[in-house]
Amino acid sequence: MVLHKAADTPRINAREFDAFDIFNLKHYLGPNPYLNTAALTFDFTLTYSLKPLPIESYLVQVGQHLPQLQGETYLSYAHLFAHLVAEVNRLQMGLHLYRWSFRLFPEYVRIAVQTLHGRTTRAAVYLAWDWLEAITQDQEFDFEGELRRLQQLFRDSVYGGPTVYALLRAAHERGIPTYYLWDEGVMQYGYGRKQVRGVATTFHCDSHLDSAFTTRKDDCKAFLSAQGFPVPPGEVVTSLAEALEQAEAIGYPVVLKPVAGHKGIGVTANIQTPEELEFAYDEAVDAIPYEQPIQLILEKHLQGTDFRLLCVGGRFVAATERRPASVTGDGQSTIGQLIHQANQDPARWDTPTSPLGPIQWDDAMERFLAEQGLTVESVLEPGRTVYLRKVSNLSAGGVSRDVTASVHPDNIVLAQTIAQQFSLVCLGIDVIATSLECSWKEGSLGIIEINAAPGVLMHQKPAIGDGVDVPGAILNYLFPAKGTGRIPILTFNRLSLREVQTLVEHILAAHPQWCVGSLCREGVLLNRTVRPRQGSHFRQVKTLLRHPHLDLLLVEVDEDTLEYEGLAYEGSDLVVLRDPSEKEQQVLKRDLNPDGTLILQQGSTVTLTVAGQVERFDLSGAEPLQGILLRAVSQLLPA
Repeated sequence: MVLHKAADTPRINAREFDAFDIFNLKHYLGPNPYLNTAALTFDFTLTYSLKPLPIESYLVQVGQHLPQLQGETYLSYAHLFAHLVAEVNRLQMGLHLYRWSFRLFPEYVRIAVQTLHGRTTRAAVYLAWDWLEAITQDQEFDFEGELRRLQQLFRDSVYGGPTVYALLRAAHERGIPTYYLWDEGVMQYGYGRKQVRGVATTFHCDSHLDSAFTTRKDDCKAFLSAQGFPVPPGEVVTSLAEALEQAEAIGYPVVLKPVAGHKGIGVTANIQTPEELEFAYDEAVDAIPYEQPIQLILEKHLQGTDFRLLCVGGRFVAATERRPASVTGDGQSTIGQLIHQANQDPARWDTPTSPLGPIQWDDAMERFLAEQGLTVESVLEPGRTVYLRKVSNLSAGGVSRDVTASVHPDNIVLAQTIAQQFSLVCLGIDVIATSLECSWKEGSLGIIEINAAPGVLMHQKPAIGDGVDVPGAILNYLFPAKGTGRIPILTFNRLSLREVQTLVEHILAAHPQWCVGSLCREGVLLNRTVRPRQGSHFRQVKTLLRHPHLDLLLVEVDEDTLEYEGLAYEGSDLVVLRDPSEKEQQVLKRDLNPDGTLILQQGSTVTLTVAGQVERFDLSGAEPLQGILLRAVSQLLPA
């Protein structure tokens, strides 16, 4: 397959000496004529001003970084480019973006690539284009540097947080539809009545009061103590003088941390002297927002290892050991150089799938080195390991190790008992213990704090160990019995307001308590109430699917909508096509659920397909189409 040279090929975006041209980039937020997922589409052609190299020459170069492209026969430059963009789009992070296609037109090829974050995929297209042009002109190209830029672009998006992405991927694997609600700043999982909305591991079904209570570490600690749970002694302090006085009262070593905080920011552990406490006080105060009063917790430092116990729905799911960031000497490199070398490891790149974070270099690290008689210029003897922090902040480069299988039953019961005190989907319990293999009743464990929005990546993808599918456990809890969060969706290529009203009456007669949403060219309906259409078709459908009481959706989608906006949902339970265009038939039939029903009218002939079984008949001698439709709708509704 090749592109034939046009008599006069115009340049759209190509530069003077480019061999290829890319144009007509379009982002579909849902299924579309080119892919059954959200996609970025664009047109690809040759400029003919600079002859491209043989395809094999490009493969040799790109295959050094993307070996998965090799071993395949490419039919054209467009075929190679489509596959290249698709692989770059996965960002070497294993993103679940596998789908791509290309379609031949007389003067160009239209390529579609599955997307999650449109800006990142658009940047992937330009990266691939620049890369091939650099190869054509025998120029250097910093692929690793450009890829890191794309990774950061995705990381900074609403989809790029480690916990958010882990949940999105788990939802994808379970067939649960997801999309971002931009006006609210939350992710929606599922449709209508079956939806769940959330930010990371906090969800709309969580108790707002309980979630807020866990952020008040002083009150929460007092609550746990009153319940008989093991917590270290300590008090709230509001000044350095109070901190020094309280430290003398309970005895060094101590821990100082903000009353409200997260990710270990502003926390200093194992404070041994008043001088160290003064430094820790400044660190803690710096972590408090300027407009908030100074409130710090000073408590007894517990000897042991830092662990996170995680519960979902009041049940223990995972446990992770957290260790501070460290470096190991080689006899030649300074500590600063060892940190730099460690941060070059792809496992420490700041991506949503990286098991480690970059080691942070700051005053707290340098001070802790000084306490050990070291500086960043010190050269460590071979094999010597030096910890860089007192606390095990994973966000500062700490190391996680899965210990789920070794947790003592008493500690599991403890975690579950605490979690069941709160109406929260997820709860993280941070403890210091000599080992989780020993019962807390032996006095070897203390609860440091609890978290209502715990991260999941440390459990799912620890630096050491196999990990636990915490995102899967969360979604299994939110959508039990293998639920996918879907409601019945009926799609039509032609649908009048009168027909909508007839269908709604039919549905409400069987289910009078239901909420039925409808969209046709004449208006938007919730049950019998009609209002004018406002905004794009896509946005109006999403607004209906956002309705927390919606039980069923009726939607009219014509060819123009498919081409310009695509579908706003995945999968239909019933598709009704009346003398459809080629595009309407292709796209809407493609997106019919495997066990769905298709009613296709072409002239006076009707083809009825139910779960793969086909029946054809002529309308002139049979019941009218409306009767067939109402019977099909009745079969979709629960008894």
